[in-house]
Amino acid sequence: MDNLESRGGWRARLRSHVSPRALAAAGVVALSTVAFVSGGVVFSHAAPSAPSALSKTVPAPSAKFVPESHQFSFADLVERVSPAVVSIQVDMMQRVQNSAMPQIPAPFRDFFRDFGDGSQGRDFQGPQDRRGAPGPQAFRAQAAGSGFIIESNGYVVTNSHVVENARKITVKLSSGRELEARLIGSDKDTDIALLKVEATGLPTAALGDNRQLRVGDWVVAVGNPFNLGGTVTAGIVSSMGRDIGNGPYTDYIQIDAPINRGNSGGPTFDISGRVVGMNTAIFSPSGGSVGIGFAVPATTIKAVVDELKTSGSISRGWLGVQIQDFTPELASSVDVKDGKGAMVASVVDGSPAARAGFMQGDIVVALNGTEVADSKALTRQVASIRAGDRAAFTVLRNGERRTLNATIEKRDADRLASADNPSSRSTEPDALGMSLMPLNPALRQQYELGSNANGVVVGSVDPDSEAARKGINEGDLIKRVGSQNVRAPSDVARAVEDARKAGRDSVLMLVQNGQGDRFVALKVTQG
Repeated sequence: MDNLESRGGWRARLRSHVSPRALAAAGVVALSTVAFVSGGVVFSHAAPSAPSALSKTVPAPSAKFVPESHQFSFADLVERVSPAVVSIQVDMMQRVQNSAMPQIPAPFRDFFRDFGDGSQGRDFQGPQDRRGAPGPQAFRAQAAGSGFIIESNGYVVTNSHVVENARKITVKLSSGRELEARLIGSDKDTDIALLKVEATGLPTAALGDNRQLRVGDWVVAVGNPFNLGGTVTAGIVSSMGRDIGNGPYTDYIQIDAPINRGNSGGPTFDISGRVVGMNTAIFSPSGGSVGIGFAVPATTIKAVVDELKTSGSISRGWLGVQIQDFTPELASSVDVKDGKGAMVASVVDGSPAARAGFMQGDIVVALNGTEVADSKALTRQVASIRAGDRAAFTVLRNGERRTLNATIEKRDADRLASADNPSSRSTEPDALGMSLMPLNPALRQQYELGSNANGVVVGSVDPDSEAARKGINEGDLIKRVGSQNVRAPSDVARAVEDARKAGRDSVLMLVQNGQGDRFVALKVTQG
């Protein structure tokens, strides 16, 4: 954005400015003109200057009106969509340790009792434990958020975290009318909740297609920041497909329209007035808006809401493998040109994957004919399959493609949709700079390695080495190099030397740490 233009509708244009000293040397006095727009009128102001031949030939600037039809405004859009945006009030109970409450001065105790458990005693005294010490005290608390109506018969969408632990939910319409709502269902993994109020003929907001958005498109956010009521802000799409570490099921839309506390659950509209996202989170070092906000995409909202409306909960598929991204470095280590896909780091015993014949080191490149880009994509694709359905996985094993058919099961609360990356933020380590030790009973005890563990223990890592920078730690267990299991440091050295002689840039190792097994491609120095 030009530093002379601001988003609020005021624009300043500075005409080209030439140094007065230079003009004086040329026998001309500078004319500096500043123009700005306000309320559809262009005002100009000419700085006074000494008369000159040039100034006499230039007509004095005059004010002119900009037709209203030429003014850009969100007013019509906001007027059309705002009635479908609601404020949400949530009543909840919170329990806190009130050991300090007896010390509250008497004049203030009634105030705190108003928010407590309703005790009528003059002294603020919560329940006591068996020793007579003050116990936890229950307090009524309120939270505020935003939402939007998607059906005229009273279905309202908001964030799951807005209505979490709610004892009572009240939806306040833009008209001021208040309606009690019931929770139809919520999905913490995507932070989406569906509410229902008993009403008909309500204004609605239509869900759009966020896949049509482009970075730089205008968006308008409407919500209830700080419980102030309907508030409108505007900005642009700053980025698409953001991963903010809030689970594998959502790629967020990043916007710079200011959103704050209380905007959670409110809609983000595109310029045509369709909901393309739901405001969910902000990045802020201070707690206030700094122009970095995140919205759940409309396509995700629609899929989750449809299922919540039908069953009240979300069912996701489970395969039973631990996976990691198949990076170019890993691809090089197994002589695969394309670095797309997800690599199987481990298989859960008794899982659908185990029964289908998945093995460590398999590279999943397609699911039901659809390409798998990375581990996150595979997680989502598996999660979208209904329990009981069969799925065909295309995998690479020892350079050959094969198809594995698995019957997907329902993910339990403690299961992963297909898997989590064993170390999603780590990078593939380098083999240089580490010493290796054969596994023995003392090392098993020292590093808490099970009796069935086999491999070579990493004894030390040079802190300045690539191994250290890339995540290899003391106590890690190297279980396999290439396709060969290893039992001694000499086995690792031999495999690395074989890879070097074969002209490979890296060698693939299976490494176990406290988070589980993972494959790492270790660079090979050519001698």
